[in-house]
Amino acid sequence: MSKKGNHRLGVSEVNLVVRHLRLEPIEQSRLQEAIAEIENIYGLDAISFDEKSHVLNLDYDASRVCLDGIESVLKQHDVEVSHDWWTHFKEGYYKFVDQNVKDNVSHEPLSCHKRPPGR
Repeated sequence: MSKKGNHRLGVSEVNLVVRHLRLEPIEQSRLQEAIAEIENIYGLDAISFDEKSHVLNLDYDASRVCLDGIESVLKQHDVEVSHDWWTHFKEGYYKFVDQNVKDNVSHEPLSCHKRPPGR
């Protein structure tokens, strides 16, 4: 993760999330093409791949980027997320949190101290 205040354009520190997805073994050239395309997504802060553990590491602004969009780019390049239960569990949790962040960005908080409308 980047140091505080040192993020790419379109990334807010408040909405920054870190994700780790295990990938199925794949040809290195297809993976590099997918990573290059993902790197151009507006709101992505950082991306890296650990070859030893086959884990894709992502830092992004969850109010602008969603995991489904990243996974669709991976599928376009025939790169699959691992099919083990732990990866699927994390994937579901990541998607839930991403949606929660996106919903909270547009939510206007209620306050008991506001004057009623029309007064």
